[in-house]
Amino acid sequence: MIGVVGAGAWGTALANAAALAGNDVVLWMRSSEQAERLAATRENERFLPGIRLHDHIEPTIDLSDLAKADFVLLVTPAQTTRDMAAALAAVLPPKTPLVLCAKGIERQTGSFLCDVVETVRPASPAAILSGPSFAHDVARGLPTAVTLACGDPALAEDIATALSGPTLRVYHRTDVRGVEIGGAAKNVLAIACGAVVGRGLGESAKAALIARGFAELLRFARAYGGEAETLMGLSGLGDLVLTCSSAQSRNFAFGLRLGQGLSPEEAAGGKLVEGATTASALVALARAEHVDMPIAQAVEQVLSGAFSIDQAVDALMNRPIKSEH
Repeated sequence: MIGVVGAGAWGTALANAAALAGNDVVLWMRSSEQAERLAATRENERFLPGIRLHDHIEPTIDLSDLAKADFVLLVTPAQTTRDMAAALAAVLPPKTPLVLCAKGIERQTGSFLCDVVETVRPASPAAILSGPSFAHDVARGLPTAVTLACGDPALAEDIATALSGPTLRVYHRTDVRGVEIGGAAKNVLAIACGAVVGRGLGESAKAALIARGFAELLRFARAYGGEAETLMGLSGLGDLVLTCSSAQSRNFAFGLRLGQGLSPEEAAGGKLVEGATTASALVALARAEHVDMPIAQAVEQVLSGAFSIDQAVDALMNRPIKSEH
């Protein structure tokens, strides 16, 4: 049995994919009213309207129902990771693997999410799932490939095999740091890409930003122990290209509205934008290791109100000329 914590679009989609792969799934959600409705209608009307919940998924509001899971997918926002991991530590056996499915950096401490989990559950294995994937595509059974990273190679293979089904292919690696950096940093870069499109700066500027943004991502990953090969794969380049190319991405859409002149609050529209909550932590970590990340820094300056979009573009275009690397 597989446990899934979080019944938003991504959590529900992963639950469907896990069930389609032949697993029984327990899907935890906060609201008893929503859980009852989901059990009755078999449809997450708020997040995935029109998509039927697989018959092998059981909604619950009781975390203890996950105690017998072979592993648990934690699919809640990045900034809730510490609290949710602590809550799960009270009900899960110590050896139950926890697979992180959020993409971010803890804002308060500047910690990577797997480090947060290992602090809360030091004796428990942690893994991370990331890659180019939209919830609606996965929930609808469209072909998707992602990466699962865990320090234990055998466990990484076991979890990847359990999650892989007819429409979801899960590759596995041991480079946890590289996979989580790819997922967290690309959200910030996607905001920049959306702003370029929203400001009407053209396809050439968009392509240049993706390429230079990827160079930033590589530099940051190397500084923090990620492997370049990981960043060249699904959880790095693949996720960056997807997120920077479609308004289905909440981060890209947020940047698009910024480029059109909306304030950060207006652009968010009351929705969580992981890249916006990650930007300041990412830039702080880059500065700590003297990593040059001008695009990420420009995003942070726009979000803080220090720069307008036009000022950020001018600052990037007037940086000293140097060789490409």
